[in-house]
Amino acid sequence: MAVFMSDTLLDAIADVMIAGFNQVTVCAGQPANIVAIGTNALAQTALVGGDYTKANGDVSGRKVTTAAKAAVNIATSGTADHIVLDDGVKFAVFTCTSKVITAGDKVDIPALTFTAPDPVAA
Repeated sequence: MAVFMSDTLLDAIADVMIAGFNQVTVCAGQPANIVAIGTNALAQTALVGGDYTKANGDVSGRKVTTAAKAAVNIATSGTADHIVLDDGVKFAVFTCTSKVITAGDKVDIPALTFTAPDPVAA
């Protein structure tokens, strides 16, 4: 039995991210909810629609990639180990290489990629 999803359906998640996720936050620890993003925040900057790119996935499906953000001000010292994209309600959490960062310094946030893979038959 064949399984198929159109790219427009796979792009729906990316479209929600692009339309809504307007900030990227470097966090100490994985936030469990939207309030914890603020509690765990070490550095934060804005995202706009032009910061996102949709494309075919590297292996299958579709992907959305954020632009890297250079020299973001660090507001709070701590160990950065997660990066969060959010719109104040919905959020996506990415792990990153653990690094101790210091308030008053700057941090570079790498490009982040989310892939919605093509479905496979069970």
